[in-house]
Amino acid sequence: MRGRLWRASNPNISPDERQRLVDELMAARRAVRDAGGEPDATRAARDRVHAAKVALGERGPVWWTDGAPDFNRKLARNTPYAAWALKVE
Repeated sequence: MRGRLWRASNPNISPDERQRLVDELMAARRAVRDAGGEPDATRAARDRVHAAKVALGERGPVWWTDGAPDFNRKLARNTPYAAWALKVE
């Protein structure tokens, strides 16, 4: 998205747990939308989104064990994936 790399969900999460977490993520995103700009409700909803993304492995500590660095949210052109990114744009 816009030239940035995004971390995939942890493939070691069971399908049932992954679905539960995705459902929570979607509910949390709807809560952000429905907060209507009210600061406390918006913050609480965004905290839920973050917690779901961490549980899915999309944020927080890396879930892989091969020692590869985390390029999450980095511009692809500034990473070792620059050549690949040029092919998919």
